[in-house]
Amino acid sequence: MALIVVLVFAGVFVVLVLVMHASGAGASQETKKAMATLDLALATNSVGSRDEIVDVRKHEILSAVPFLNRWLSGVELAPKLRLLLHQSDVKWTAGFLLLTSTACFVFSFYLIYYRTSAWFPSFVGGMLIGGIPFAYVWHKRKRRFAKFEQGLPEAIDLMVSALRAGHSLVAALRLVAFETDDPIGPEFRVCFEEQNYGLELRTAMDNLVTRVPLQDLRIIETAILIQKESGGNLAEVLDKTAYVIRERFRLRQQVRVHTAQGRLTGAILSFLPLVLGFAMYLLNPETMSVLWMRPLGVKMLYVSAAMTAIGTYIIHRIVDMEV
Repeated sequence: MALIVVLVFAGVFVVLVLVMHASGAGASQETKKAMATLDLALATNSVGSRDEIVDVRKHEILSAVPFLNRWLSGVELAPKLRLLLHQSDVKWTAGFLLLTSTACFVFSFYLIYYRTSAWFPSFVGGMLIGGIPFAYVWHKRKRRFAKFEQGLPEAIDLMVSALRAGHSLVAALRLVAFETDDPIGPEFRVCFEEQNYGLELRTAMDNLVTRVPLQDLRIIETAILIQKESGGNLAEVLDKTAYVIRERFRLRQQVRVHTAQGRLTGAILSFLPLVLGFAMYLLNPETMSVLWMRPLGVKMLYVSAAMTAIGTYIIHRIVDMEV
């Protein structure tokens, strides 16, 4: 009973924090902008304020909650979450993602435990529902990378045209940065600005590959860096690279077509026990509750969950072919 009370308190606290963050963050930003505009218009800045040292360091806000922001600043998980959110192009903070996932876990765990009085199914259900925010971010990341990979050959063709017209490599990068759509344009724009403000081209390209870890982009980086060190016709190399990328993309689509039946079978076999169990529980709760109210039923749940996970992994390994 004490555990339930603690979980309810934690869930209510997380929801209140999320509501305060959602309602106050936008208002505070608008208030700061309005006050800054008013001070500039009325020239209310004193002479002493103009002589203050301006801090040009880059400050990353990981959460709107102060203590959570301090905690995330000291752990190694925060940079990985920030990179994941940047790659998925989701305008969240790392703290908001963690709080949302925690709230989903706490509420789902409490509801399932209140209904079944079994901690293991409640924990598993809470983990699955608590992972929904991370699954959403991962799905957005996957879609963004797929769009980036699909438009990459056209961006390379644009670079090849610029190089054959007599432009330098930096000018070709700038052309791709400002003439292509999202997500290729913004990522190449960051790469161009980094090398434009003093970073070496190798470092800027490495940062680009870190933000977009695609094999095709690594091929382009390798071709550019090798040409920069040893010389050669970069336009011809990039032209052949674009052809290779198009062929890999075509072959990957053919593989996905041939493995569509296997992937669909794996998805159906993975989610069918959960759907059938939930439907049977709605139809006859007393009979279905025996499965987790008795020791033999709990052991059967453990064995079935393990076998389902192993079968899903095996099917995924069979249909997942690297091209």
